[in-house]
Amino acid sequence: MVTAANDIDIEMGITAGERSAVARGLSRLLADTYTLYLKTHNYHWNVTGPMFSSLHLMFETEYMELALAVDEIAERIRALGVRTPASYREFSALAVIAEDTDAPDATEMIRRLGKDQEAVVRVAREVFPVAEAAHDQSTLDLLTRRMQIHEKTAWMLRSLLQ
Repeated sequence: MVTAANDIDIEMGITAGERSAVARGLSRLLADTYTLYLKTHNYHWNVTGPMFSSLHLMFETEYMELALAVDEIAERIRALGVRTPASYREFSALAVIAEDTDAPDATEMIRRLGKDQEAVVRVAREVFPVAEAAHDQSTLDLLTRRMQIHEKTAWMLRSLLQ
């Protein structure tokens, strides 16, 4: 029997150590997803140029999807009985995606978002074997869906640059 921090027993067939390891990986995924959400929202607000209308709408669609993803990932961490990171400080310590220090043009926004989408896929792939070893099918399903979405979005962004 595993006991959570609030002394409520958690008996879901995944040990406390496995739940903790999966949650650590998901926390990294959450941090990168949230950082990508912020960057995409920034680009939605600040894009200019001849592709403004189409990019403005595309970035809005992407950040709305990311907002839902952030919630899903955070809730999975909580379902595992672990506290969810939830501050800029925590996210910046966990994320591999960097915030911008400049104001890129539309083409550079597309390039950066494509690379960041790929970075999220890499993080999800790193968590996959941890969840697999824990026989955590719920997390595996979440990771698979996230990889599919980010791979498709990265492809679509790359296609804009060709």
